[in-house]
Amino acid sequence: MSAHHKEFILMLEGVSKTFAGFKAISELNFYMDAGELRVIIGPNGAGKSTMLDLITGRTRPDKGKIEYGRDTDLTRLNEYQINRLGIGRKFQTPSVYIYHTVFENVLLSLKGSRGVFSTLFHRTTDEERSRIEEVLKTVGLAGRASGKAGALSHGQKQWLEIGMLIAQDPKLLLVDEPAAGMSDEETHKTGELLLSLEGKHSIVVIEHDMTFVRQIARKVTVLHQGSILCEGTVDQVQNNERVIEVYLGRKKKPEH
Repeated sequence: MSAHHKEFILMLEGVSKTFAGFKAISELNFYMDAGELRVIIGPNGAGKSTMLDLITGRTRPDKGKIEYGRDTDLTRLNEYQINRLGIGRKFQTPSVYIYHTVFENVLLSLKGSRGVFSTLFHRTTDEERSRIEEVLKTVGLAGRASGKAGALSHGQKQWLEIGMLIAQDPKLLLVDEPAAGMSDEETHKTGELLLSLEGKHSIVVIEHDMTFVRQIARKVTVLHQGSILCEGTVDQVQNNERVIEVYLGRKKKPEH
């Protein structure tokens, strides 16, 4: 069966990256289908954030190839160019404009680099307004549109930031630990939000919270020491001997 049985949106082959003698990513091979929702887990220092840095052009691999879509070589592009291709990233800490309204936050991201002043003092078109309203509905913040973003809870700020990303309609969404610092209820709502985006966007989620992973995961990739330890369903991954060893630092028998 040929490698291109389905349309890959993202492909990393033989990717390595060393920082000051530390191999953050080592001979990494990763393939992702268009429209897929993929969850990446792994212990601290496994290379998860570095992997996202490499995809988004924040850092460059020492070797290997990173391809997006049919044949776009991401290693030749800078961060801005990669973002323009439709690759959006959400970091762990939400960075919303706290003194602006929720509506304005989405408007600002919709407009990209036009500048806060020119964006907020131009009249919004009906098309922009309905797009913003649609985004706010998707992320469950329609009722907070005219309130200041600074007044939102941590979870709501995270949803707003996801909204700010999807307003730009990225093809590939990279989301780094969205459930960090959230209540159980907020975590569950975040899972439902990501599941509702599945298919419309291809989504990579990096996460530690296994309850959350179980809620959203179709296919889980386990990273360890910069390469893939295994891939499969949550159950396959959680019952994998090598995964148990890596996470718990032991074979199946308990430590004293």
